[in-house]
Amino acid sequence: MTLHLQLDVLGGIAGDMFIAALLDARPDLADGLCAVVRKAGLPRSARLELVPHRDGILAGKRFLVEPPADDDRHHHDHTAHRDIAVQLRASALEPAVRDRALRIFALLADAEAGVHGIALDDVEFHEVGAWDSIADIVGAAWLVERLALTSWSHGPLPLGSGRVRTAHGPLPVPAPATARLLQGFPVIDDGIPGERITPTGAAILRHLREELGEPRHHEARTLLDAGCGFGLRTLPGISNVLRVLLSGQASGPALDERIGLLEFEIDDQTPEDLAAGLDVLRAHPAVLDALQMPALGKKGRMVTQLRLLCRPQALDEVAALCFVETTTLGVRKSTVTRTTLPRELQPVDLHDRRVRVKVAQRPGGRVTRKADSDDVSGPGGHEAREARRRAAEQATADMHPFPTGER
Repeated sequence: MTLHLQLDVLGGIAGDMFIAALLDARPDLADGLCAVVRKAGLPRSARLELVPHRDGILAGKRFLVEPPADDDRHHHDHTAHRDIAVQLRASALEPAVRDRALRIFALLADAEAGVHGIALDDVEFHEVGAWDSIADIVGAAWLVERLALTSWSHGPLPLGSGRVRTAHGPLPVPAPATARLLQGFPVIDDGIPGERITPTGAAILRHLREELGEPRHHEARTLLDAGCGFGLRTLPGISNVLRVLLSGQASGPALDERIGLLEFEIDDQTPEDLAAGLDVLRAHPAVLDALQMPALGKKGRMVTQLRLLCRPQALDEVAALCFVETTTLGVRKSTVTRTTLPRELQPVDLHDRRVRVKVAQRPGGRVTRKADSDDVSGPGGHEAREARRRAAEQATADMHPFPTGER
């Protein structure tokens, strides 16, 4: 079943509201989240708490982080982005969560760099550098990773109005970095003043769009869970709440996932050198597949068209490698949804070799088998290869498909 996240940004969105809403919907994840946040380096004496909250209209949760009163991080007026990145890379966080948190921080840092006209390495966070914001980003990263979301949607985002007090002095709402992160999102002025979307909340929204693609609406789904996360401020005439809805869509044995897609053409690289470059690209651990095909380019010239599939979080890294290994001057990047069938490799021992057989489960329960072509190659020509293939595939017929549940 695929999992869809709907965000109803009624009062606003901040990192703590995002966590509180998801934990209100999935309270079974609360203990795991607190353990993960502590792995990011939160002081032992700091307190993490998920507390019930009612505002007279709705009921839900608040997520509170209280650092020690004498903690330097809590009182200092700035924390360098590079220092936070070093701390997270050195933490005990699992790699997928660590990398997702680093990507959210990078979005914030890039927005701050653009607003202040400075280099990315020179960015220093102020409010976002405090322990509670770090806990919010790491917690949000873990929840997105743990839930394995496949799609998302949201309504118009409230802009708010007025000014917000910052380390740089009073700034207009939405704050400049927040406005930069929200570019391209639908927004609404509902007449209610105040800061409605924090920089951390905006970075989470931007991260979801980059990871899950554009919001998907108007699809039939089964509603599974709902939760409300409250902010600390009180808004006039409206609940300061973020509501989340988690819904699923049965898809039979097929599974949907987001992957990265890179495409470009080459017309000035020798076939031998291009083949060597493609070998390097295929060997990258985040690259899922690489395809090359002939095509006609400008002025009727023959070109080689290349298409690579990769893990979405590695799009920029693989694109940079394309520039190193090929002569291309540009790479088109996007994220797409692919549907895959559950499958596994089952090894079979023949009399002279081990052959891996890819076993796939198709809709209706039908199982198909295909022996690995490299494993059946060898002496004897076509007839011998076919004999080895049939023997290996037949040997898996009596095996129970997917005994370990792996794909």
